[in-house]
Amino acid sequence: MSLKNTLTALILASFSALNAQNEQLTLPEQTEVWIPEPKIVMPATAQNVPSDAYVLFDGKTADAWQHADGKPVQWNIENGVMTVVKGAGDILSKQSFGDCQLHIEWRSPIESDDLKGQQKGNSGVFFQNRYEVQILNSYNNRTYSNGQASAIYKQNPPLVNACRPVGEWNTYDIIFQAPRWRANGSRETPGYLTVIHNGIVTQNHTEIQGTTEYIGAPINKAHSDAPFKLQDHGNLVSYRNIWVRPL
Repeated sequence: MSLKNTLTALILASFSALNAQNEQLTLPEQTEVWIPEPKIVMPATAQNVPSDAYVLFDGKTADAWQHADGKPVQWNIENGVMTVVKGAGDILSKQSFGDCQLHIEWRSPIESDDLKGQQKGNSGVFFQNRYEVQILNSYNNRTYSNGQASAIYKQNPPLVNACRPVGEWNTYDIIFQAPRWRANGSRETPGYLTVIHNGIVTQNHTEIQGTTEYIGAPINKAHSDAPFKLQDHGNLVSYRNIWVRPL
């Protein structure tokens, strides 16, 4: 059953329950919901971010990030862009997050034609330091489908390849729903990711099977909110305009 049909069925069931209680729905006001009123959030423009967002990189400093050992970020920041420095290591947000909306823009570097597949423009954005949405030069660069740009790494290929040519900026708008855990540590509900890559849906509320492992099966172990991670995979991938809205 589609989402629309499911919602329709729920509404009709609710109305049937009211009718069964001899409550007649004869006025439009009986099905109007006024409270709570959605709060006002100013939308993002080309010059700013939504009014309720946390800015993780504004093009000036990487103060919202650190390396795994707690040291300041050693990646290069120039002209509003933060670029991986090979060998400097991954960076993690100082703040932890759960359910959220993440906006991040990235650009693949121009590299030798001898590099192919996973060797080209490879990085990744990890939610809760565990669940990777792949960043890769996937423009005319074939690799395994569940390892290309906007894949949930080693789990779910994107619905389509929406990657821009090398040198152009790609945009990810990602909705993350964190997994839920029972008191005994077992998983109650899985996490989900929706990815919009350059305005195109490439993951549609896709279930996260567990941690995105390079080798082996996904692992599910209870955890709390955790930082984002941006990966140093040895390629000089660049980032700009990173912000997040907790949900």
